[in-house]
Amino acid sequence: MTSLPAHPSADAVLEGLDPEQREVAANPTGPMVVLAGAGTGKTRAITHRIAYAVLSGAVQPQRTLAVTFTARAAGEMRTRLRDLGVGGVQARTFHAAALRQLHYFWPQAIGGAAPEVMPQKAGAVAEAASRLRMRFDRTGIRDLAAEVEWAKVSMLTSESYAAGARRVGREAPGLDLTAMARVIAAYEEVKAERGVIDFEDVLLVLVGILEENDTVARAVREQYRSFVVDEYQDVNALQQRLLELWLGGRHDVCVVGDPAQTIYSFTGASPAHLLGFTSRHPGAQRVELVRNYRSTPEIVGLANLVLRTPGGGRRSGSVVLEAQRPGGPGPELLSHPDDPAEAAAVATRIGELIGSGTAPADIAVLFRTNGQSEAVESALAERGIPYLVRGGERFFQRKEVRDAVVLLRGAARSDDGSVPLPDLVRDVLLGAGWSREAPAAGGAARERWESLSALAALADDVHAADAEARMPVLVRELDERIAAQHAPSVQGVTLASLHAAKGLEWGTVFLIGCSDGYLPITMAETPDEIEEERRLLYVGVTRARDRLVLSWAGARTPGARATRRPSRFLDGTASILGEGARSRPKGSSRRGGGSSGRAASTPRRSTCRTCGAELTSAAERTVGRCAACPATYDEALFERLRDWRLETAREASVPAYVVFTDATLTAIAEHTPSDLGSLATIRGVGQRKLDLYGPQVLAILSGGEPEPPERTADSPTIFDDESDSPATESGR
Repeated sequence: MTSLPAHPSADAVLEGLDPEQREVAANPTGPMVVLAGAGTGKTRAITHRIAYAVLSGAVQPQRTLAVTFTARAAGEMRTRLRDLGVGGVQARTFHAAALRQLHYFWPQAIGGAAPEVMPQKAGAVAEAASRLRMRFDRTGIRDLAAEVEWAKVSMLTSESYAAGARRVGREAPGLDLTAMARVIAAYEEVKAERGVIDFEDVLLVLVGILEENDTVARAVREQYRSFVVDEYQDVNALQQRLLELWLGGRHDVCVVGDPAQTIYSFTGASPAHLLGFTSRHPGAQRVELVRNYRSTPEIVGLANLVLRTPGGGRRSGSVVLEAQRPGGPGPELLSHPDDPAEAAAVATRIGELIGSGTAPADIAVLFRTNGQSEAVESALAERGIPYLVRGGERFFQRKEVRDAVVLLRGAARSDDGSVPLPDLVRDVLLGAGWSREAPAAGGAARERWESLSALAALADDVHAADAEARMPVLVRELDERIAAQHAPSVQGVTLASLHAAKGLEWGTVFLIGCSDGYLPITMAETPDEIEEERRLLYVGVTRARDRLVLSWAGARTPGARATRRPSRFLDGTASILGEGARSRPKGSSRRGGGSSGRAASTPRRSTCRTCGAELTSAAERTVGRCAACPATYDEALFERLRDWRLETAREASVPAYVVFTDATLTAIAEHTPSDLGSLATIRGVGQRKLDLYGPQVLAILSGGEPEPPERTADSPTIFDDESDSPATESGR
């Protein structure tokens, strides 16, 4: 494939690109797949490719469609294209592009106006479950909604769901697959009665129209001749089908992605589309972007080690990053006695950084689960450090922002140009409750102030780009951003989950909870799920530009026994982080390469189901988990079992461990057997105890009340199972 001849303005677009980026940009037609490592300038490469294609005359801007996965990314793409002097290119998310087409073609293809799109599924899912006389709490409804979404993006109906889920080994949340299929069917009935569709229906209905209506399909393909797809590793089966219909057998498409950043497979995303691109588009050009411009060599080196296989190779489809920046401070790994101590230490370090001149907005605290943020929020609030939680209320939906935008629109009608735009905007914001100085208080008051300050900063940006710009220009910019949900930057330390942090970067990143049980999360069971957890850590590491601090805590609460240990994903990083990064001392055994998940059935095993380490004590073998890994049982359930054991032991006038040892009770709580046969497989449950206590235990596990056992002359017995003997069981 050769570069197209171009006039000087097109050639200028290629200046300043590295050789690989230039290869992407200078070949703007035909199929291309770009494997772009973290921080390698993929957005720069593809926006310059689009700009070069337009300026060289290879494509028309209005016939180019660039799709990505977040409104922020689409907004960033439009801004860069505008700065390159290219307008008219459609840069949208998959859903925004599909919804625009659906509204346009609905009257022609179906008739009437397109139905309203539900903002969320929870209400309709709850009603569907209620119709089936199923009861779920809010968390349960959320899980059901997520499963409905997975089924739809996998293009499964209520009739095909069970077979499709079974084929990929997927389990429904709290239901068998047949019952989940009934929920899906009832959910579709609820939507039909309400006359609404959901976000997945936008893509599904458009796919149906394009498949069945040749006139509409021809119109779409005539409109869009060239496609660019960003974050292609996150495409699901439904989005891939829509892309194929847009293309209509043509091959003028460039896809960009990084298999090492595939972290949404639970939603149906798959890197298979990215890795299999050349087989679907024979002759496609393949380019690897490996030069990392974001992070210091020390951080890049750590990221490469996180992804490296035990044999020293690279994982499927990933690239080995090459650092381009000067050196900086080495990454740190810190250990703390408990979660509050970890949060306090992080907040103290953040305070020191801000005191030395670091902007709060250039600092982030990242974590695996949203529940980890609470301790950090408290620690920051105690020190008066402003913060924002990413993934909370959307910027343009905040009341203070909505009120300020109304005032700015009013000011646009009376702006006579006598006051510079930045000053005029600040005058208007004063009327919305903003002050020129940050409030001394933290929390909500500081967050409101930061939101309004972001609008002032946006006015500064508009003025810097065009000194003649007036208030109507700013209002138009705001309208575009509101439509795309492209929020301006807000000052404050960012708290975000690893999933929410993808695509972002900060000068300093604190990555907390780097211990087994969080990374990987305990619920990760299969080797594929464990590998996705590894990729989450990689995403977190590569968010940092200059400084990276990883930390973990030995216990959840102060004074508790330290049972945690560093994440197994750090085992290969000891050359950078030190020997404290090893999840087990050097030379100790770990079977299965650290990829084994939780046991699916029997707990009689010699390796830990969480980390794969050798189980050395009888108590560990009973539970099926080493003492260093966090427990996986429901605490309320475990307490009910303990209360029952205590009451049973008191009635029999024997020590509690004679009924069941702590290790056996823990194994029961973690494996929750559903019948006597499954209960009998647990170490420490012999036939005698199965007869005595089995029905009661099963009643507790199912949420009922246990019936008292029948007492006999020889009840209780002394240790009828050798594994329950204090001489051999150290789990009491």
